[in-house]
Amino acid sequence: MLHYRLDGPEQGQPLVLGPSLGTSTRLWDAQVPALARTFRVLRYDLPGHGVSPAQPFASLDDLAALVLETTAAEGMESFHYAGVSIGGAIGATLATRHPGRVRSLAMVCSSARFGDPASWRERAALVRAEGTGPLLEAGVGRWFAGPPRQDLLDDVAAADPAAYAACCDALAAYDLRGELASITVPTLVVAGRADPATPPAHARELADGIPDVTLVE
Repeated sequence: MLHYRLDGPEQGQPLVLGPSLGTSTRLWDAQVPALARTFRVLRYDLPGHGVSPAQPFASLDDLAALVLETTAAEGMESFHYAGVSIGGAIGATLATRHPGRVRSLAMVCSSARFGDPASWRERAALVRAEGTGPLLEAGVGRWFAGPPRQDLLDDVAAADPAAYAACCDALAAYDLRGELASITVPTLVVAGRADPATPPAHARELADGIPDVTLVE
């Protein structure tokens, strides 16, 4: 099971928030006060990130199964879901593989396939050899249009290298491009027009493939 935090009224509709690679539940700190007015918000940490212990996994399907195990601990049989980057990909995997569990989906700066698998395997090898430190400088340019959030950079620096690398390997193998039509829940896709990591073309591909979708750039 994954470490998680709960906010909002116990009787609120369940909403699960997924982080991006390298971050923790803190990614959503600014949004939770508004969301928790009406939703029962569950934020989770990826394995080896934040407070979640490192544990073996090999794919996005494995990560989706860990999310289901975590939500089951709170009696959430179905839930709304929003995720950033790999967090959005986990949500899409849930909506594809476990359609009865997801009520609606939001994918923020996410994708059906995150670029060349070889680049993810190279990053995994780098992190296994040298830790996440070499990623910090590049992360500032990829993530922040303004002043960087030090708490998120601290999350990257503290992430377990083996778990971070396993996420990279899982992203290398992830490809939902041929399965997007099976996502039948209402879906919001959000892209940043200046996002160098997941450019708007990724969001447009999601919007072209998912039937009930709203695209915001």
